[in-house]
Formats: sequence, structure tokens, C-alpha cells
Amino acid sequence: QVQVEESGGGSVQSGESLTLSCVISKKIFTIVHMGWYRQAPGGQREMVVGRTMGERQTMYARSVKGRFTMSRDNAKNTLYLQMNNLKPEDTAIYFCNHRDPENDYWGQGTQVTVSS
Repeated sequence: QVQVEESGGGSVQSGESLTLSCVISKKIFTIVHMGWYRQAPGGQREMVVGRTMGERQTMYARSVKGRFTMSRDNAKNTLYLQMNNLKPEDTAIYFCNHRDPENDYWGQGTQVTVSS
């Protein structure tokens, strides 16, 4: 059973930065998609950044492009989301997602709150 755990959320002021981490308990041998999603209060879960294997580019939501960067440390089975110049509209629960051909793995999320 693969466990997914996000961390690094918190409460910050507008313009500040946070780095989220997502640790996967076991190596996933065939990752078809990985990414970060978020869900604001009363809203739907939306993709912030994602990479689907076979596609040339990592896709960023227009609202975060140029401010957020996704990276991965394969040796540590850890996915990161560097978030710079945070804005109040970035306030949400952030979820990490990994997908293999048979399963969709989600964590419990980490709360990010940005005040103006």
C-alpha cells in the first residue's frame, strides 16, 4: 500500500514563499502522472501543476505560472512545490497526486493560508 504525505503548509503574508513536500512511502515504478492540486473553501479541486509522462512539458495553471515550480527527488521519493510571491487567492488545501496505470494516489493535503 502506497502512502502519500504532504507537509510544508502554513500561514504566510502576501509576497512570501513556501515549499511543500510530498513523500511517497514506496517507489512507484510506472508513474503516468504526478502533480499538485488545490482546493479552496467552497471550490472544486483544481490542478496547480502536473506532468503526464509522454508529454513534453510540465503544465502550470495560468494563475501560478512564473511563481510556482514543481520538482522531484527520485532518490527520496519526494515531490516538491516551491511557491513564491504568494497571494491571498492561493489560499487552499494543497494535495499531491501520483498516478500509475492502475491506481491514483492522494494524500490528506496541507493547508496554505495567505493573508494580505
